[in-house]
Amino acid sequence: MRVYSATDVGQKREINQDYIFVSVDPVGNLPNLFVVADGMGGHNAGDFASSHGVNTLVEQIRKDANYNPVKVIRYAIEAANTALLNDASGNENLQGMGTTMVVCTIVGQYAYVANIGDSRLYVVQNAIRQVTRDHSLVEEMVRLGEINAEEARTHPKKNIITRALGAEKTVEVDFFDLKLEAGSTILMCSDGLSNMVEDSRMEEIILGPEKDLSRKGKELIREANQNGGKDNIAVILIEPFVNEVTI
Repeated sequence: MRVYSATDVGQKREINQDYIFVSVDPVGNLPNLFVVADGMGGHNAGDFASSHGVNTLVEQIRKDANYNPVKVIRYAIEAANTALLNDASGNENLQGMGTTMVVCTIVGQYAYVANIGDSRLYVVQNAIRQVTRDHSLVEEMVRLGEINAEEARTHPKKNIITRALGAEKTVEVDFFDLKLEAGSTILMCSDGLSNMVEDSRMEEIILGPEKDLSRKGKELIREANQNGGKDNIAVILIEPFVNEVTI
């Protein structure tokens, strides 16, 4: 397995509220674990929400005796949600905080994926395909036929999300499983990448002649910043069937 991961503050923000976790080694009973979180809230609340949410998730996974990856991830997300709610209730500086989260573990030929919010997971197998579905106001408008996908990209309410960790006592999580093919690449990212770089351009970079995964990842970040870098940027690239690790 070959992996590249990085976050970048972007061109407009002073604080990086994106947080990632990468482990190609087992975490609890999961054979590996990859997480992207994009925090929201006041001056310090957003970066606390993303980092504390992810760290709570990882801690819960380490001690979970289950072997079913979906159950393990579900319980860990619920634990992270509870932790954020408890912290916010005891600290007025953290009230209103929350975070998106997209989680992936690869078991054999299958990827098990969970998401809340608008951080995304794509799989690139000859072409790019978005696996997760955004939990956002604009995405709901697209599904209802009120606007099209092109209008959604530049809609003024693009950043309003409809689900997040830390927002409600119960968190609704979407789960996906997909079979991976030889030569496939997984891209996990925050909306600081997906809002700044077209899917077609991401596909072009990932499927291009460049073989070095870290250079592909750095090019994705460079492209987002070149296009305005309006938000923090988080990127994880995974080549599941390549025998080399570069984190």
